[in-house]
Amino acid sequence: MSAQPPVPTERGILQFLAICDSFYPPDAVQASIEQQRHWYDALCARFDRPLPPEMIFADGMLQRIPIRRYRPRKISTRTILLYLHGGGFVVGSLESHHAICAEIADFAGAELVSVDYRLAPEYRWPAQTDDGFTVSKHLLSANSKVVLIGDSAGANLAAGLALRARDEGLSGVVGQVLIYPALGGDLAAGSYIEMAAAPGLTTADVAYYREILQAPAGNEIAEPLQAASLAGLPPAFITVAHFDPLRDDGRHYAARLTAEGVEVWFREEPQMVHAWLRARHMSDGARDGFRAVCEAIRRFAAA
Repeated sequence: MSAQPPVPTERGILQFLAICDSFYPPDAVQASIEQQRHWYDALCARFDRPLPPEMIFADGMLQRIPIRRYRPRKISTRTILLYLHGGGFVVGSLESHHAICAEIADFAGAELVSVDYRLAPEYRWPAQTDDGFTVSKHLLSANSKVVLIGDSAGANLAAGLALRARDEGLSGVVGQVLIYPALGGDLAAGSYIEMAAAPGLTTADVAYYREILQAPAGNEIAEPLQAASLAGLPPAFITVAHFDPLRDDGRHYAARLTAEGVEVWFREEPQMVHAWLRARHMSDGARDGFRAVCEAIRRFAAA
């Protein structure tokens, strides 16, 4: 008899998982890309929230790349927040993370730019990182300080952008905030084995997303854990979920950054699963985790 998959016990996150299961089947990656995106959009809409009071947002284009700018009622810093959404590089959009971005901008008192980067399989790697880098270079060239933020696949992109900015000698990236990041860890070791059947994301799902992206194995921008050196990167806040096959990616990246002289704040959410950001208004653990993320962003933006 096979062992039962590991699951959390917190009531709020279990309710969240039940809702997710009603919108997004566990074998979703077996469906067509169109169907996956339909399910994901419906799931995201289920967790929509009213935006903070007096939040202004506007869509635009930056060198052919769609973006959305958020401006909260109170601006306390000139630093720009750059957000890259999750979704396995296959699903997700400006809409999927709309309320999340607005709440972050409001808490930090900073303008936020969300990037609608190109998705796979229509666009394979490096289209996604190139779109993010185009936007980040534009913001940095305007003499802005920038905090790079992303969740899951978006955290992979944010970490890669920090490496690209360092390697090209671009200054102004004052922090990187990586939320349950996918960083190219070994699928046959650690949390990829222990949490292979975790709720919300399985190791098989991770393998599927890697295959569809078709990034070259060992490329340090696509797989930041493979980078020869992490020295000289901006300070990082990394948060992982215990019940997540990606957990050790964040753990190992935090350890390597620390060993190479980069200031790191690391947090592991003991009762959380992948994508817990969406549970921030119904789970105590997710609420606390989201506040920690927002506080880190505000701290970097004020630097």
